[in-house]
Amino acid sequence: MAVPIEQILQDLAVIMIIASAMTLIFYRLRQPIVIGFIIAGVIIGPHTPPFSLIHNDEVLNLFAELGVILLLFTVGMEFPIQKLKRIGKKATIIAVSEAFGTLMVGFLTAQALGLGFYDSLFLALAISVTSTVIVMRVLSELHMMKDESAQLILGTAIIEDIIVISLLAIFQSSGTSGNISINEIMISIGITIAFIVGVLVIGSKTIPRLIDVIARTNHHDVLIVAAVGVSFALAFVSFQLGISVAAGAFFAGVLIAESKSHSVTSVLATPVKDIFAAMFFVSVGALMDFKLMPLFIVPALVLIAVSIGAKFITVFLSARAQRIDKITSVRTAIGLSSSGGELALVVAKGGSDTGATSSIVLPMVGTMTIITTFLSPYIIKYGWKIAQRLKNKSKKQQQQQQQQQPSPSSPSNDDDDSDTKSS
Repeated sequence: MAVPIEQILQDLAVIMIIASAMTLIFYRLRQPIVIGFIIAGVIIGPHTPPFSLIHNDEVLNLFAELGVILLLFTVGMEFPIQKLKRIGKKATIIAVSEAFGTLMVGFLTAQALGLGFYDSLFLALAISVTSTVIVMRVLSELHMMKDESAQLILGTAIIEDIIVISLLAIFQSSGTSGNISINEIMISIGITIAFIVGVLVIGSKTIPRLIDVIARTNHHDVLIVAAVGVSFALAFVSFQLGISVAAGAFFAGVLIAESKSHSVTSVLATPVKDIFAAMFFVSVGALMDFKLMPLFIVPALVLIAVSIGAKFITVFLSARAQRIDKITSVRTAIGLSSSGGELALVVAKGGSDTGATSSIVLPMVGTMTIITTFLSPYIIKYGWKIAQRLKNKSKKQQQQQQQQQPSPSSPSNDDDDSDTKSS
């Protein structure tokens, strides 16, 4: 059934006006703007009394899908293939151990709390995500971006994002049927790997050159249309293969990042991303039914604690296993221990779109995201201060030990004195 254009225009106007008002409020409060977007969605959504300010839920889903595609497209543009190659073995080992370790612990915890199989699976994947944006912002405020641990955190977060997006594609394709089997899992994994390899091998030889040819025209409007067209094209291909549209959009951004005109394209895409990212977060907030909060608030708090503990332990142990010093390992573990962020909401929305999860998962992940977004800056700031105090304390102890040791010149002086006495 066709939706009247006046309803779409009214819904769009309501979304942008309420979102801009909440953005201003949270900016003045010096709080993460993403929380303002989510709360704006809750205000206008159909689950908030006395009435919904949105006419049609399908319009919300449409805006959310567009927001996912453009949000993940711009995220992918920050990770060119050459940058991925430079991340190194250490960050890859930490990311794999963290992602799969947290996924396993989170899944077993959710099962112990009485949640269903797919609810547990998508919740575990959601808490496996680290909010790269929040972590990098806090580290920048602490002037620690050049620290070795900050580089490890950034590299690990990049690999972790790729792992989570790939697993989301597999979970969505296997969860569509409602039943799970080894054959379906293997087929989903095979399709996902084939898609990623095909995009990176074939796409890297064609898409960057095409974008550079278009960029030579010096028409920015043509360039941005072509770049966004690539993102929607790969999102469509991934959707037809039964893979998450987020995966297609992300790797489209990776290919665009390989072009020589990457910086110009990134600047042009930023306003488009900001608009549709706002739509995504507002739409997700509107689709959350917070009346179910009494049912999930305790499991949500338990999963938050479990995710922080699992992330810290897996990162610290995998870093120490690679002979990284203790202070750097602690700092890296603290920086990556905060779960949530925009990708966690993408995971929850992905499970809801395929019908694999129940209605409780999306508001539960939304609540967890709000809580962890508030907690993350404080965990990182105070955690790094504690690590710095431990580092200073160990330095003082080393200096004291060096001062207590006799100087190497002492024996020779004693020998000289004895020789003088004997003479």
